[in-house]
Amino acid sequence: MSLVVTAPVPGTAVAMTDVPDPVFAQSIVGPGLAVEPPGGVVEAVAPVAGTVLKLHPHAFVLLAEGGRGVLVHVGIDTVQMGGEGFELLAAEGDAVAAGQPVLRFDADAVRASGRSAVVPVVALDVPADALTSLRAPGPVAAGEALFTVP
Repeated sequence: MSLVVTAPVPGTAVAMTDVPDPVFAQSIVGPGLAVEPPGGVVEAVAPVAGTVLKLHPHAFVLLAEGGRGVLVHVGIDTVQMGGEGFELLAAEGDAVAAGQPVLRFDADAVRASGRSAVVPVVALDVPADALTSLRAPGPVAAGEALFTVP
């Protein structure tokens, strides 16, 4: 059964190769897409239904049905912000529905710190060429499909 992964934030879908971090741009963590969010305070929602496996102020991993993991990483090098500008809305171990808010962040504060606010969305433990139905770059609303994991 395939897994449709949706946008956790609104904004502009961008290719992973355009993410300003080699770990994401080279799909070292895994394949996916990224979303450049708008300014202001933004809620990052679950891109799939599942269990919150890991949760940090700047990132979370959901374990979806079938044991498939999805990483949402808010911004680049945002771990260095020590949680400043981020608010957790869920907890590790929580079962979440697709579209349920997981964290809130201030995209302007991320950018003001000199960091990118781009949000990579990564399918974990799948080959780089495994994804199908990749969304073309351009405007995307939270909850719209980004890609499918077979």
